[in-house]
Amino acid sequence: QCQLSGLWRNELDSLMEISAVRDNGDFQGKYLTRVTLAGSCAHASPLRGAQQQPGEGGWPTFAFTVRWDKFSNATTAFAGQCFVDTGGKETLTTMWLLREAVGSLEEDWKATR
Repeated sequence: QCQLSGLWRNELDSLMEISAVRDNGDFQGKYLTRVTLAGSCAHASPLRGAQQQPGEGGWPTFAFTVRWDKFSNATTAFAGQCFVDTGGKETLTTMWLLREAVGSLEEDWKATR
């Protein structure tokens, strides 16, 4: 069984800490990114999400959002799945969308990455 709660590190050396996952699948935590839109130093930002409880023998899927606190006017949504390999190593795979605020509808085309 894959446990989503705990400390996770990605390939860009950012850290994510997820508190205990509640019985209903809700969780919260913080994301410490080493990559910023402004190119500045690392900042911790709050995250909130939910985990879909896996079926028997399945790996859980999850989604969460990060509100980039204090250094960016952007929000990122992540969706992914947790896996455990034969050696017991847990791995999260995710896809993300980052939405940056823009000043007008005409600029909407460049707001999502």
